[in-house]
Order: sequence, then structure tokens, then C-alpha cells
Amino acid sequence: MAAKPTGGKKPQDLWHTVRTLLAYMGRHKFLLLAVAVLVTISALANLLGTYMIRPVVNTLTDGDFHALVLGVAVTAAIYALGALCALGYTQTMVKAAQKVLYDIRRDLFAHLQTLPLRFFDTRRHGDVMSYFTNDMDTIADALNNSFAMVIQSFIQVVGTLALLFLLNWRLTLVVAVGYAAMFGYIRFSGAHSTAYYARQQACLGDLDGFIEEMMAGQKVVQVFNHEAESLRQFREKNEALRRAGTGAQSYAATMIPAVVTISYINYAVVAVLGGIMALRGATDVGSLASYLVFVRQAALPINQFTQQSNLLLAALAGAERVFAAMDEPPEADDGATDLVRVRREGDRLVPCREKTGLWAWQRPDGTLVPLRGDVRFQHVDFGYAPGHLILRDISLYAKSGQKIAFVGSTGAGKTTITNLINRFYDVNGGQVLYDGIDVRDIRKDALRHSLGIVLQDTHLFTGTIADNIRFGKLDATQAEVERAARIANADSFIRRLPQGYDTLVTADGANLSQGQRQLLAIARAAVADPPVLILDEATSSIDTRTEALIEQGMDQLMEGRTVFVIAHRLSTVRNADAIIVLEQGQVVERGDHETLLAQRGEYYQLYHGMFELS
Repeated sequence: MAAKPTGGKKPQDLWHTVRTLLAYMGRHKFLLLAVAVLVTISALANLLGTYMIRPVVNTLTDGDFHALVLGVAVTAAIYALGALCALGYTQTMVKAAQKVLYDIRRDLFAHLQTLPLRFFDTRRHGDVMSYFTNDMDTIADALNNSFAMVIQSFIQVVGTLALLFLLNWRLTLVVAVGYAAMFGYIRFSGAHSTAYYARQQACLGDLDGFIEEMMAGQKVVQVFNHEAESLRQFREKNEALRRAGTGAQSYAATMIPAVVTISYINYAVVAVLGGIMALRGATDVGSLASYLVFVRQAALPINQFTQQSNLLLAALAGAERVFAAMDEPPEADDGATDLVRVRREGDRLVPCREKTGLWAWQRPDGTLVPLRGDVRFQHVDFGYAPGHLILRDISLYAKSGQKIAFVGSTGAGKTTITNLINRFYDVNGGQVLYDGIDVRDIRKDALRHSLGIVLQDTHLFTGTIADNIRFGKLDATQAEVERAARIANADSFIRRLPQGYDTLVTADGANLSQGQRQLLAIARAAVADPPVLILDEATSSIDTRTEALIEQGMDQLMEGRTVFVIAHRLSTVRNADAIIVLEQGQVVERGDHETLLAQRGEYYQLYHGMFELS
């Protein structure tokens, strides 16, 4: 039987990975201690049962029937105890392993929730998902199989050698040479397969990424008749993985056959030498019989250890990836200003718990600043990558209740500005002020609680229509959900669905049109009822007729709020209080629709189609 193939590579920081994994295992130390005790008893019972061959065979040659029956009964009882302990430790290990995996998955998911968007922007979704699938599977296999097996193999190897010395130390010297040869080959094979494993992992990642892209873009592939070319690329990547996998497994696959062959040779030599010693009276027949069984069994724990070594290597590599993600620094949040509900008592604002519709910023010293929705940029510089600025010396303002529209060509920095308001990223220079408070001084969860965002790329979650709208306010009543849908003008199409608001949404809303998904995203923002609203091309996927239908509802949604609109069609921002024209990360024009048209500048050219806007 060949060693189980693994796709892993040797972990780079082995001891850190081992320490972290042992720390998780230590949370369930009593279960694992029980496993260790049961495994030890089972292994010792197997050794002792084999050793009992000696007195049983000797009583048989002596003709003592009573001693023979007693010896057989004792041997049977020992093996029965070992079997019961084996059943006990396997069941206990399953429980312990699942508890450890539960803890790791829980902590991993919780930590990923705290990471900045930059982490996800620089990784494929498939890589992040593999933490919970492939990597966790390798850890599960190791915990379920390797923990007990390593303890058992160690006890059997050490115990077998000790009993072999006890039975016949001369023959054991020969056996020791065979053991040394086995471990020498295992070391040799493992050292030469490591490089191939690394190459295999790289090819596997490349192939997984390609498959992920092709499956996600299958519609595009078919539209452009790209199937043949996609198949050609897949074959190339698959062939590269085959070659790397062949090299990786070539050495590993020879481990067990080599160990078995050496054990057979060892057994044959010991049997001949032992027979000669028995004929000369140097050992008794019972000792020789027991000795030969031990020699025959000696290769078993080494075979098991060889199998588990590859599994452990893959598990530690997977664990290292998981723990590396968990070691990523969380999103920095040094803010101390919080968002609290307030009520008016005369001219004063007083914090309260009841819903009043009024909010205020609470500074660390207890000072309350009314939440108005006044947002200002003061000389802001920002770049996603060091040395490459997207925004340069941006200064702008949005007074409470104003509707501010951003227009400009692709890459001008429109979406980047909104990302800075909610602190998805922090500025490189300058300040973003929210009601006179630097957003870096506001706790991120409080800041984002005050903002409603409708993104250009909508995302719906598995659940009902109502659940997806309620995502903006988890405690929203059904009446609030339906009111938000009416504001977004989504209520009519929702009621035409088979189950209305209880219609199940799956596969990111594949059963809905793009425009319907966008309407639900708008309704999600409406139910949150935020003082500041960001619409990132919120109507870009809605046809002109639908856009006209929701205009009244959108006006109702935006009433009394500070609104930032990233415009896809300039017709949607003609009623904005101020239109800010961005080009190459700088503000080039500001004014209302009529004023900017009169200037006959960048906005005039965009409006009349001289420049393409996206």
C-alpha cells in the first residue's frame, strides 16, 4: 500500500505552527489525555499479548494442559482489553478532534471579520475559502488519524525493541541494523520529496485559480466562443500539475514498499539465525516463536509512521496557512468616540437606550456632539499602493442634508473618496472630518453604523427577500422592511414573486434580474435609515423606466440626509446641491448643474458626450 498522497508542502515555520496547534489541542487536554491513556493501554496489550506466545508455546512443549489453557485465557483477556481500549480511544479522538476543529474554524472566521479590505483585495476568494475547506480537511485527517497513531507507533517501536532485547539480545543486534536501514531510507525519501511537494502546491494553486475564474466567467467564455482556448490552457496547467505530482509522489510512494522489503529480509535472516540457535540450545522454542512474531510485527508501526508522516506534513502545511491568516493584523481602530442614542431635555442632549431617532457622538470625556452628517475633506492625499497616489490634495465639503454628486472618468477617484469616508482605508495625509471629528478618532463600528451604502456591485445573501432587506437593520420589523421596499420601489416586483417577501434568494440572487438586485440593495440601505447615505452608481444597472419609477422614492430616502452620489448617468444628479468633477485624483470643478454647464468646462463636455463617463 502506497503512502497517502498529499498536496501539501513542508511548513516554513514548523515550531510556531506546532505550538499554535498544540495550544488549541490543550483546550481539550482531558479528552486527549484519555485518548493517550487508552492508546497506551491498547499498544501495551498488543505487545504483552505477543509476548505471551512464549509461555504458551513452552507449556505446550512441556505437555502441561492446565497451564496451556490458563495461558491461552490470559492471552485472550489481554487482547480483549486492547480491543476495548482501541474502540474507546477512536470514539474519544473523534470527539476531541471535532472540538479542536470547531475552535479553529470559529477563531478563523471571527478573525477574518476583523481584517481590513486590503487583505481581501490582495487574495482570491478561492484562496480564502481553501482555509475552511482543503486546509481544515488536512488538519481534520491528522487529528483523527495521526495523534493516536503516532503514540501507538512510538510505544510499539520502543516496546518491541525492548522485548526483543529481553528475549534475545544477540538477534536484536541484527534487527537493529534493519531498523536503521528503514529509518535511513525514510529520511532520504522525505528529504528528496520536499522540493517536489512545493512545486506541486504551486501548480495546484495555479490550477484552482484558473478553474475559479473560468467557472465564474462561463457566460463570457461562451459568448466569445473561448471554450477551445480555455480547454487548451486547462490542459497545460493540468499537465504541469501532473508532472509535479508525479515527482512529489515518486519518492513518497516507495517508502512503504522499501520498509516492507527490508522487514522481510530482516525476518528471513533472523529466522535462519534463530533456528540455528534453537538447534544448538542457545534459546528455547517459545522464546524463538515469540521473537519471530515480534520481528514480523516490527515493520507495522514503522509503516504506520511512514504513512502518517506525509499526512502530518500536509496537515502542518495547511495549519500554517490557517494560522498565518489568523496572525494577520486586524483592522486598526484607534477611535475612542462612540455613537449613542440621545433624547432632548430642554436644550440638552442626554444619552438614552430607547429609540428616539436622535443620535450623537460621545467623546471620551463624555461630551456629546449632535450627529448632523456634515462631512469635510481637508487636503487629503491617498494611494492604495505606496508611492502611487490616487487622490492629491483633495478638499471638499458636504453640509448636513446636502446631496453631493461625484462625476468624472474612470479612475478619477470617485469610489475612493467614499471608501475614505467609511474608513475602509485610511488617508495618507490630511483629514476627513465628520461633524468636526476626525474619522480616525471615531470607532469604526460606530462610524459605519451612521452610514448607509448602496454599492455598484450588489451582493445578496442566501435567505429570503425580507432577510436580505433586513440585513441593513437586523431588528427591523416586517412593516419596516415593506416600507423600505416601497421607498426603493421594490415592493411591486417583490409581491409578484411566488412567495413574495418570503421568496428564497440563492446564488447571489441568480433568480433575480440585475435591476431587481439593485433595488433590494437600495431597500437595504433604506431600512437602515442612516443620516449619511452613499450611492455608488446605485442605479447603474437599472433601466431608464425603472430609474424614473424609483426617483420619487429615492428623493424620499435622501430627504433630510447628507447624500454622496457617484454618478453613472449625469441625468441622475441634475438636482444635486453640488456636483464635484474629479479628474486624475483632483477636484477640477464644483457647482450645481446650471452653474457648471455655464462654465463650459469639464462637466459641460461630459454632459454633452465629448468625454466618456463611467
